Amino acid sequence: MRVLIIEDNTELAGLIAKRLTQSGLESDIVATVEAAEHAIGAVDYAAIVLDLGLPDQDGLAFLRKLRDGERSTPVLIASARNALDDRVKGLREGADDYLTKPFSVDELVARLHALMRRPRKLLGNVLAAGNVMIDSDKHQVNVGDRVLPMRLREAVLLDLLIRHKNNVVPRRYFEDQLFGIDGNQDANTIEVYVHRVRRQLFDARATVMVHNIRGVGYMLREDNAPAVET
Repeated sequence: MRVLIIEDNTELAGLIAKRLTQSGLESDIVATVEAAEHAIGAVDYAAIVLDLGLPDQDGLAFLRKLRDGERSTPVLIASARNALDDRVKGLREGADDYLTKPFSVDELVARLHALMRRPRKLLGNVLAAGNVMIDSDKHQVNVGDRVLPMRLREAVLLDLLIRHKNNVVPRRYFEDQLFGIDGNQDANTIEVYVHRVRRQLFDARATVMVHNIRGVGYMLREDNAPAVET
């Protein structure tokens, strides 16, 4: 399988490509939207790593055009834009995951592998797990036929959990996604949001549950199946 890396920082792009090779994936590197459009016209990539601050055009414009063309290729945004609004906008435009710089290259590669294991019909702006569905555009959550009102950050947290369903998501990842790497929040803020989401899902009779993986993070699983703590 081959991954397209769209990144104008040649040193970072090279590091990502090297680590992908070590994990068994081939890759191509381009530094502009123009080159990226040419590449995807020639190769059916298994996934795309997308920077947003590209020299010829904003990466979100490329992503929007990609999704308008009904391409379901998994896209992981890797960007220095770390505000919540930026991450929400990236997911709304069709990204399947979002990492803020600086990040661990190993984590990026692990998330790419997770994205590529998912059926492509589950990728996109409408996500589902059990009887829970979330529209990432509107941040509307449904449990069965019922609309479940949620605050923005709670909806974003649930969105991230569903995107990584059945995988442990580190607590730090939620902190970065919701508040940015320089965000200021209390040590138990994520726990408070998780508690609220868990309670709302339980009260609405959702067939999924958020499990606390002690010392690591959280996992969303269907049918209230017990998770093994690590």
